[in-house]
Amino acid sequence: MKHIRAKKKLGQHFLMDLNIARRIAETLDHNNCEKVLEIGPGMGVLTQFLIAKISDLRLIEIDSESVNYLKRKYIKLENKVIEGDFLRLDLKKVFGMKPFAIIGNFPYNISSQIIFKTLEYRTQIPFFSGMFQKEVAERICELPGSRKYGILSVLTQLFYQTDFLFEVPPGVFKPPPKVNSAVIRLVRLENFNLECDEKLLFQIVKLSFQQRRKTIRNSLKVMNIPKKLTEDAIFDLRPEVLQGSDFIELTKSISHGNISN
Repeated sequence: MKHIRAKKKLGQHFLMDLNIARRIAETLDHNNCEKVLEIGPGMGVLTQFLIAKISDLRLIEIDSESVNYLKRKYIKLENKVIEGDFLRLDLKKVFGMKPFAIIGNFPYNISSQIIFKTLEYRTQIPFFSGMFQKEVAERICELPGSRKYGILSVLTQLFYQTDFLFEVPPGVFKPPPKVNSAVIRLVRLENFNLECDEKLLFQIVKLSFQQRRKTIRNSLKVMNIPKKLTEDAIFDLRPEVLQGSDFIELTKSISHGNISN
């Protein structure tokens, strides 16, 4: 079959190394993932290692040329290839309320948004693995105290155990990207109910890191928090030193108006 030319506007870099595709597929716990969604399958290099092991595999691909290619190459998946934008996809229309895993060689231009959408559907997504730009992968898995630690790190780690698995060089893609890539795995925590106002928590985390060199006190000024509350020592700190649990406690205290030293 004729190969597809990668489209720059879609951020396409087709993985050509079968060994790496196999290693990505092996990150899935096939025994616990009956339903799997592959994002951005392209020419199906990863798909070929998933199709024999996953009982209900769906593909979401925005490129119509790739969609036609996949339907011809994988006849048994013809009715399970979704043409569209993952970020706009109503996942409940695909899987109902049932759990499913996500895997893929993710388009670098929407990688952060893919994580945020996964967090939105976290009650249905117990497992997630795939390839990102190395810098993004590091940010997702980074621990407090680092310049790479930020919004993605905090919010993802509140709900998932994050593992940086291995790096991937540019030369295994066509065309090769200008950066290194990396494969990560997310496994949802057993207790992922935070027992706080999660909408407020997300707001606090995002505001805190928008001005990461400033203290929490300065970053959260726009929230008009009572001055007495901001006298607590935590407001003297910068966001990169706070763990997810610290942000939970901060959220509870702001929500209830009762920070205490």
